[in-house]
Amino acid sequence: MIQESVKIHDKFSIEIKLGLKAPRKQKVSNFVLNTWLFLPSSLDINPLTYEKRHFYRDMNSNIRLITPVYLLRDIGGEKNTPFTILQKSFENLSSAPSRTNSADYEYQIKMFLSILKSALRDDIAHIIKNTFNEDNDYLIENYINNIELITSRYRNLRRIINTPTVNKYLLNFYQFGDEYMSNLIEQHTFKLLSALEKNKQKDNARIRDAIIDVINQEISYKRDKGFSVAEKDDPNRNRDMIFRLGLLKKFADNELFLTANKKKDGVLIEQVYYSIAAGISMIFATIIAFSFQLKFGNFTIPFFVALVIGYMLKDRIKELGRHYFAYRLGRSYFDNKTKISLKNNYIGWSKEAMDFITEDKVPDEVLKLRDRSAILEAHNRSFSEKIILYRKRVRIFRKKLDNSIQYNTAGINDIIRFNISSYISKMDNPDFPLFITDDDNAVKIIKGERVYYLNFIMQFKSENQLFYKRYRVVLNRTGIIDIEKIKLQ
Repeated sequence: MIQESVKIHDKFSIEIKLGLKAPRKQKVSNFVLNTWLFLPSSLDINPLTYEKRHFYRDMNSNIRLITPVYLLRDIGGEKNTPFTILQKSFENLSSAPSRTNSADYEYQIKMFLSILKSALRDDIAHIIKNTFNEDNDYLIENYINNIELITSRYRNLRRIINTPTVNKYLLNFYQFGDEYMSNLIEQHTFKLLSALEKNKQKDNARIRDAIIDVINQEISYKRDKGFSVAEKDDPNRNRDMIFRLGLLKKFADNELFLTANKKKDGVLIEQVYYSIAAGISMIFATIIAFSFQLKFGNFTIPFFVALVIGYMLKDRIKELGRHYFAYRLGRSYFDNKTKISLKNNYIGWSKEAMDFITEDKVPDEVLKLRDRSAILEAHNRSFSEKIILYRKRVRIFRKKLDNSIQYNTAGINDIIRFNISSYISKMDNPDFPLFITDDDNAVKIIKGERVYYLNFIMQFKSENQLFYKRYRVVLNRTGIIDIEKIKLQ
């Protein structure tokens, strides 16, 4: 099963998140993504100005595990929960601080934080979307109680590792986890408070005060521990705090990211084909040389001319052969192949390829979904859209994935970030004057905004799934303005 989301990452980047869920009963899961990117001709993006290396320079892909799913109320439980696994790793470390136990202790802290972050997000989203008004107070009180239980139990773990066998270096991991956990709770609870103040709970003073108490307790705790806290009138300190938050986030998240070793795909078969091209050109040159040698003999002017011509044609035939086989390879193979590993265990692979294609190579169903307007069709007769096809294939071996992690995970997330900076260099000035009349019929000039549209048509395929999505990116020289999800007929 494939789940996708497309959003603006920053002013010049698009984030495409693919959730690739591998069924447990299926040994091998295959996923296919085909994306057709339709570009306005005025951007001057074509095979001569925008090569494959430019495309892959603008694109960054990170593969990570789908976070194991737990309800917030279950995280701090007593049986087979993230907390019990975490507590066991603390006990093992304090008893025998070996390299294996130290690595597991660090790993379990990071997994606990990742699971907590996901559970906080889901719990708050559920509270905000709840349609049973009589349950609002109950859900929020449960949220607060669960937070108090989780923070209390985690912070009590310090006593387990406050022993002569655990050095300062290892103790720091616990403290990083404590600081990051406090930041998570503060940030997510602020989001909950902000959402509730906008709608149904804005007049419920008791609930509002309880939520604010949670925030104030965490801020007070961080001050006592010397952790960074946002200050109203200290921008330098806030800047340092934001930098530290980024480091803590990377510390907590890096266990979910999988090892991805990317290499060029089809290297061996490519060399075989290129050798065939070289052999054909050599046969041609040898035939010319032997023919002239038999007719005119050795060390004659005609034989010398034949050798030169044969050498010239040999190189051209070799290059033509290389281009022909490269074209054939491009249709059957991919540009890059990435081996995906978890804890040094191979669990699958990913392949990708990018090519400019002509409109006659685009499937009819995709052109129908593109749904050009009449004026754009007329424009395309003279200045046709350029089309990029990006192909991606992913394979996951379910048993190998399960053997590499002790938590239950649905599969992997492939997070693609695409930078559009290369696409804006030849855009016109975004400011465009428009003329109107005011109430006194006097001419007035107002400022309009010139925009461009990049149309994405995405095809998703897995074993029992085939569907299309269309997105339109609205942008100009100042960056991305919006991403519109177009409803398909």
